[in-house]
Parts: sequence; structure tokens; C-alpha cells
Amino acid sequence: MARKKSTPAGARKKVPSPPAPTPPRAIVARARRWVLRGVLGVLGALLALVLLFSVINPPTTLTILSESQRLGGVQRKWVPIEKIAPVMARSVVAAEDANFCLHWGFDMAEIRRAIDTGSNRGASTLSQQVVKNVFLWQGRSWARKALEATITPLVETVWTKRRILEVYLNIAEFDTGVFGIHAAAEHHFGVTPDKLTPRQAALLAAVLPDPKGRNAVRPSKFTDKRANAIQDGAETIRRDGRARCFAP
Repeated sequence: MARKKSTPAGARKKVPSPPAPTPPRAIVARARRWVLRGVLGVLGALLALVLLFSVINPPTTLTILSESQRLGGVQRKWVPIEKIAPVMARSVVAAEDANFCLHWGFDMAEIRRAIDTGSNRGASTLSQQVVKNVFLWQGRSWARKALEATITPLVETVWTKRRILEVYLNIAEFDTGVFGIHAAAEHHFGVTPDKLTPRQAALLAAVLPDPKGRNAVRPSKFTDKRANAIQDGAETIRRDGRARCFAP
């Protein structure tokens, strides 16, 4: 039977030396790789959602979920754009983004005008509003703005203009807890969206910037004047071709 070799008296056992510390450059490189993977993962998920929502209707938005929780429920029912009066679509474009058919997601002329006047009202296109509401969150953070600037051209590339407008009409808020044109038409005028008159469509479009503060049924002088301008604008973009990209 083999004997175990005995350690000579006074001899010390070899203790493995600790691993060499990771150089700072290696730590930074590793962190960069993880950050890059995270960014690519987020962008990949957003791309998948953009492709998915080009054919499948977004089930909800963060704003709708928040208001539903706050109010205990909201009014909303999806309606395809084919069942919405064309004048309603033209009224929203005339009110919110008259050059909708002419830009690629950003209206540079309006952005420059907003910078010159020190206001951001009117600089946000319908495409940007859809991206913000469907894929992102409310607020003015740089992170959200950066993501919005990234996703908007992608949506413009993958979706048609008609699809962008259809989604907008189904997620916009028209009164407290009233989301989408189907709920808005019934709530304000007791009709379905395909039965909206030019005047009713203009009034609904006029409340969009401030749905909790403006009333389409009992409009203030300002809202009434705004609706008159929108009604004229809807007819103007019909005549000059600026409604061609989403026309039936």
C-alpha cells in the first residue's frame, strides 16, 4: 500500500496566489459592451413593436392606462379608418399637422419657426405624437426626445401615412377619459364616426391640444373660432392635394 508523502517538518504548504486584478481598461470595455447590448436590445424590441403595430392595433398606451387607473375606466373603442368620415381625418391634419403628407416625420419649417418664436407648439408632427403615445411616455426628458427622434423615421418608413393617422385617431384624447374618435363622436354628438359633419369634425379637432379644458359641444369663443379655422383648413388641404396621402 502506497504511503502518502509527508510534508517535511517546517515546510509551508503552497497557497495559490490571488487572481490578478482586472485592469481598469478591461472593466470599462466590459461595461461598454453591456451598455451596447442593452441599447441594441431596446432598439430591437422597439423595431419589433413598430413592425407588429403596422398590422395589429396597439391595445393601449401608457396615457390611457394611467387615466383608466385614475378614473376607474375610460371610454374607448377602436374603429378602422374606413369607418371614419374623411372630413374628420382632414380636420385633424389641418389642426395638428397641415404638412403631414409633405414631411418624413419632422416638419423642419415648423421646428425652425418654433425656435424663432421660442415656442414648441405646432412643431410636433402627428407622426411624433403617435410615437410618443404608442411607444414612449409623456414628459420632456432628453431620453424620451432621443428615442422619439430615433423611432419616428422608422415608423414613417414602415407604416403608411394612412396607418399613422388611423392610429392617431384611435388613441387621441378628446375629453377627460374619452379616447379615440369612436368614443368621442358618441360622447359629444351621439353619432358614429362615419356620420360626423364638417362642423362636428372641426370642433373635435379643436379640442385636441387641451381635451380637459375645451368643450366640443359647448365651445368657448376661442374654441369656436379655432373650429372655424380648422373647417376652412380641412377644405383647403382637400383642394390643394395635401390630403392625398391618406385619402380613401
